[in-house]
Amino acid sequence: MPVRLETDTIGMLLTDVSRLLRGAFDRCITASALGVTPGEARALIQVAATEGIKQADIAVRMGIEPMTLSTYLDRLEALGLVERVPDPGDRRAKNVVVTDAADPLLLALRSEVRTLMDQVTSGLGAQGREALRASLKGLRENLHQLDRCVSSDKKSIGE
Repeated sequence: MPVRLETDTIGMLLTDVSRLLRGAFDRCITASALGVTPGEARALIQVAATEGIKQADIAVRMGIEPMTLSTYLDRLEALGLVERVPDPGDRRAKNVVVTDAADPLLLALRSEVRTLMDQVTSGLGAQGREALRASLKGLRENLHQLDRCVSSDKKSIGE
């Protein structure tokens, strides 16, 4: 008899919710006709949330290839929504900042995302939403710690 695995484990649920949320976000942004693609919207949101971050770090945060991010940033820059500026600590790197022209779009994106998240978290109540947020932040920090441990283990193995 084949082994059966649970589908409602935390890992499986997080994977499903993440995939479904990304799809809902993509549909929401596409339907909103804000003039940017869902990928461009995600990139702009990351830039706004992490003002002045290096392009390479944005790609890592988004889980996408640097070339994909570069395409998004090229379009956002052409629209006057972001600028690439030299990194003061690394002359080879570029940091990305939002421009004032991005403010109306960021406000519209925030409104769209809030509406979507109100629908997604419907029935949780304020306490439930805050408990979920706190739990997810804890999981994120634990995963960052694991990443740091794995990175330091790889370094010590290679030494």
